[in-house]
Amino acid sequence: MSETKNESSDIWKKQLDGKMPTDWAKDIDGFETELHLKKQGKIEEKVFAESRLRYGAYGQRYDNGLRHDGKSQQKIPFPCGTMTKGPNTVWDAPGMERIKLPYGGMTPEQMDVLADLAEEYSDAICHVTTRQDIQLHYVHIEDTPSLFRRLAAVGITTKEACGNSVRNVTACPLAGVCHDQSFDVTPYADALFRYFLGHPDIQDFGRKFKIAFSGCSDHPCGLTSMHDMGAVAKTKVVNGKTIRGFEYYVGGGLGAVPQLAKLFDEFVPEEELMPLTQALFRIFARYGEKKNRNRARVKFLVRDWGIDKFREEVLKERALLKPDPRWNEFLKTLNHLDEKPAKEAGVRPAADASTPFGQWVKSNVYAQAQKGYNVVTVYLPLGDLTSNQMRDLASIVRKYTTGTARTTVEQNIVLRWIPDGDLQNLYNDLKKIDLAEPHAATIVDITACPGTDTCKLGTSASRGLAGELMTRLAEQQIIHNEAIRNLRIKVSGCFNSCSQHHIADMGFYGVGRKAGNHVVPHFQLVLGGQMQKNGGANGLAITTIPSKAIPATVTRLANMYLEGRSGDESFKSFIERTGKIAVKNALIDLAQIPSYEENKDYYVDWGNVREFTTSDIGVGECAGEVVSLTDMGLKVADREMFESQVVYEKGDLNKAVVAAYGAMLRAAQALVKSKNIDISENPEEIINEFNKYFCETGIFYDPFMGNQFAKYLFKAQEEGVDNISADRAHQRMEEAQLFIDAAHGCNIRMGMQQQAAQ
Repeated sequence: MSETKNESSDIWKKQLDGKMPTDWAKDIDGFETELHLKKQGKIEEKVFAESRLRYGAYGQRYDNGLRHDGKSQQKIPFPCGTMTKGPNTVWDAPGMERIKLPYGGMTPEQMDVLADLAEEYSDAICHVTTRQDIQLHYVHIEDTPSLFRRLAAVGITTKEACGNSVRNVTACPLAGVCHDQSFDVTPYADALFRYFLGHPDIQDFGRKFKIAFSGCSDHPCGLTSMHDMGAVAKTKVVNGKTIRGFEYYVGGGLGAVPQLAKLFDEFVPEEELMPLTQALFRIFARYGEKKNRNRARVKFLVRDWGIDKFREEVLKERALLKPDPRWNEFLKTLNHLDEKPAKEAGVRPAADASTPFGQWVKSNVYAQAQKGYNVVTVYLPLGDLTSNQMRDLASIVRKYTTGTARTTVEQNIVLRWIPDGDLQNLYNDLKKIDLAEPHAATIVDITACPGTDTCKLGTSASRGLAGELMTRLAEQQIIHNEAIRNLRIKVSGCFNSCSQHHIADMGFYGVGRKAGNHVVPHFQLVLGGQMQKNGGANGLAITTIPSKAIPATVTRLANMYLEGRSGDESFKSFIERTGKIAVKNALIDLAQIPSYEENKDYYVDWGNVREFTTSDIGVGECAGEVVSLTDMGLKVADREMFESQVVYEKGDLNKAVVAAYGAMLRAAQALVKSKNIDISENPEEIINEFNKYFCETGIFYDPFMGNQFAKYLFKAQEEGVDNISADRAHQRMEEAQLFIDAAHGCNIRMGMQQQAAQ
């Protein structure tokens, strides 16, 4: 790291010492060491890339050091030269940091820190994602340890925010205050996040795994149907007593090949939530695809096996699990996240719909199940708010609530338990910071992924189009018609559906189309989706439209619906009744591309000045390359060995020898995981298993040194660490390094043998 970043990291490390959860602090120290080792060339590219992804440090557009200027590709002169932080990813190139917020929950203290981090390490923008995360863009990899520590000190982790792991656990933002919920799902989402964070059974997935909770079956707040696992709150009466449980779904997902989740069980009792999910993870890790990334989500396993066989295998695995007392500890304190009002309800003010306040109340205020209190949605165009707005919003949260706010899957923030009597004052305060626009949950409230602004996979400018649509729609009288007002638009930069375009009334995803010697930005129009019923239907693409014709397309579709709908017919039903061929024919003129000479504007994407190109599309890091448990374990062994050397150089020989022995055990354990994935942390068990699988078989033995390196491990175990001389300590350090090197060699030989056998 540069001296300045090193100094900054040291300052935050000292300042926050003892203020972070111990295990989180240790993990961050480990990641910082890996940064040093990567700079020294001691960690393989793909292994380090997976490691940083598991801390939410994601690649960003142009991080390969190239950018097309509309005529030809230009090299970006990053100061680091050829140094990289992953395959084809330049070290100094800015990246994205994804920050997990389980169920979208935030406190004012956390909001203040997020504002500071965006200001100091990013572009002063906090971006709310469709999975209730916060993302910061343009972050340098060497700033991440400080960023992680500052987040950890206020109870936020980025661990497993990206990579092949369990991502943020989302939940309905109205949980606990909704009229239609069976019960508050908040503590269940929180407990599941905490139990499985860093759990051994989620470290060997082929791809990511997404989980969502919903309090009801009908509304679109949780979107459980499009998740790998979805839990919908249910109750039933057993022996005269009402018990809680979940309608349990698996195998949903969007992406290029969307699939609605399948019903696994109509009622999973709350006590079975953790063990059943653990069994599900173990089956996914064991049988899920690892080699072909395009088929590595659990939905493909469910599709290939069928839900009956999948259920049978998961239940068999569940029966084999050794009971864990931690599974249901959270049920003892189920109400610890309950929220309460900060004030008496007061009197609800008059809200004339012709006034800005009245329009805001109509769109952005939801009367809670608790009489006299409200959920207020702070509408965020494109999901963005500045650092200053985030900081000011934190002050508002302190002023009007007991200190909670939540992000939503529609990229907004909600404030809950707002008294009737405070609505006018809250509106006035939000207006002062430009966060009182009245478009929440309307056709103007458009969801958009980052697209070509920052995403390596983006084809077209999703944010540019969404911003243009917002501006134009807000000016049209048509949006005041209730039928149009309640429609939803979602825009993705490519087919991967990060904006969830498949479930929108009008969904769009970016594509390119050739016209003569030029490429024209287009969007596929997706119709037939449904957000209600937790994302109950996926639409299909019906035609491609040039980007610059999309606003006219939206207006035409809206007018067709207004003029042709029957009674209270939904937009989805209208499209089905009309037929997609008829709809496509009605848009055929808008699908035409004018010649380059006739209208050059069609050849430039929204929010851009250069001619459109798809040459900037890179390799996505939505999940990292599949890195085996052995590779990851050996990386940890390398890091622990390095840490032991640092301690040794400081003169603490005993501590150094202990750490070096720990690194040897870690390397042995990494190899054993290729044979026994459930190997424990117990040193004796690790050595016995290592001996059984790698020494008795001769697999570990070096072609030239035979069993010499294995003897170093057994000798270290036998000698222990007490009363060790300086000379012997030095020797042990060397032996430990040789053993770890030999473990790497063994791993390479096993990989070559596997390839030869294929």
